[in-house]
Amino acid sequence: MIKKLFGAVLILGMASSAFAQLPVEITGSLKKQKMIPVKLFKVQEGKPVEISTSTPGANGNFGFIFYPEYEGLYVIGTGTVGSPNDNYKFYFKGGEKLSLSILDSSYVLNGKLNSKENVVLTQWHDFTNPLEQKAINFMKNQSTFVDFFPKLEEISAKTKGFLAGKATGNAKFDRNMKQYMAWDMASYATNFLNTPRSAHPSVEEYSPYYSTLKAKDFAGSAASVYSNPWGIRTLSGLISVNMRQENIKYSRGIEGVKNNLVFLPNDTLKGDFILDHAAGYKNYSDYKELIDTYGKYVITPSQKKRNLEILAPLAQLKPGDAAFAFSYPDKDGKTVTMADLKGKVVLVDVWATWCGPCKAEIPHLKKLEEEMKGTDVQVVSISVDEAKDKDKWLKMIKDDQLGGLQLFATGWSDIAKYYKINGIPRFMVFDKEGKIVTIDSPRPSDPALKVLLEKTLAGK
Repeated sequence: MIKKLFGAVLILGMASSAFAQLPVEITGSLKKQKMIPVKLFKVQEGKPVEISTSTPGANGNFGFIFYPEYEGLYVIGTGTVGSPNDNYKFYFKGGEKLSLSILDSSYVLNGKLNSKENVVLTQWHDFTNPLEQKAINFMKNQSTFVDFFPKLEEISAKTKGFLAGKATGNAKFDRNMKQYMAWDMASYATNFLNTPRSAHPSVEEYSPYYSTLKAKDFAGSAASVYSNPWGIRTLSGLISVNMRQENIKYSRGIEGVKNNLVFLPNDTLKGDFILDHAAGYKNYSDYKELIDTYGKYVITPSQKKRNLEILAPLAQLKPGDAAFAFSYPDKDGKTVTMADLKGKVVLVDVWATWCGPCKAEIPHLKKLEEEMKGTDVQVVSISVDEAKDKDKWLKMIKDDQLGGLQLFATGWSDIAKYYKINGIPRFMVFDKEGKIVTIDSPRPSDPALKVLLEKTLAGK
């Protein structure tokens, strides 16, 4: 829950949290030429996600109070969600106080109450700030490889001794700090090469540090990438640099995807890359080719959700288009997919136990199923009941002797979103090849449905 108090300070997340028992208190002053909102971000799957905004008062003061969802990195700044420019990393686990001033192109800590972790992060930020200004804040600081490479080599050489005497007593943070440092150095190095410059070096002119940068070394664990606010961005930058180093030319389509995946040993990260690529597609055919080839890497619940969000606007949902590839458990817990039904004319009934019009169609559906017995028609009833009502669904199947395949989708899930189902019952017909005949067919109480099924069986 987020609660806002009007005034100079924004108060965030005053509800209790399962993770943090103590809130983080942030007070700050914006000292930029222009008064703009200050944003607070969490890190989710290697990308920053905005969780609140504080509008500074007339004196520039802003603030947040929130319960962190996890122990680790968060971001505060005035930049956009997709860029590290004007955004700064801090470490919270709950109970910290942070006081800072955000300047035009950097920040400083105020007072003596800041946590040891955030003091170390700030010391690291100050140490590498010359690289950040040239690589990230490049619109304000014109730089070419002639001046950047020597500074990169100088700072890189000094990083080995940076942590001496800087143990915070937080074992998790002290263990991860080396990883944070490596990600930042990779971010500066790759961002410099991948942003507009007045002069660009050839691969032969890259400074020695670049020979140590391998995307595979950073991509072995999805958790490592996911914990960094610009993990996905930096990993993409590393791949781009490695491709140039190995003289792999950029290409579009499936071949280009194949070339990139070579640098990703982790299947979860491959799935993320596939979806980032798919998000740029403008037509269904390109999307289908990509997913048919590499969809096996789209495996996590988050990826499947994002895949559906990408797919839904591309899907034309006209007769002849491929059916949605659903996958749901039946009443015995066995998973049934749309692909399992190939060779059958499929009648899908989307319904719920609480739906009166749905239950009114059941006698007609039973009668139709009996009339089509012995043919290649398969009736599939997909319940959108919530998880809490699953026992009610199972009891109704038994008590009412419901036929066909009875599947449980657990609420208004992906099939409802894909077919934009806002009301039930909804009946849909698919041919033996798994292609759409209609996604809004007549109901079983209408004789036209039987006629449609017979025509589909005949291939008409």
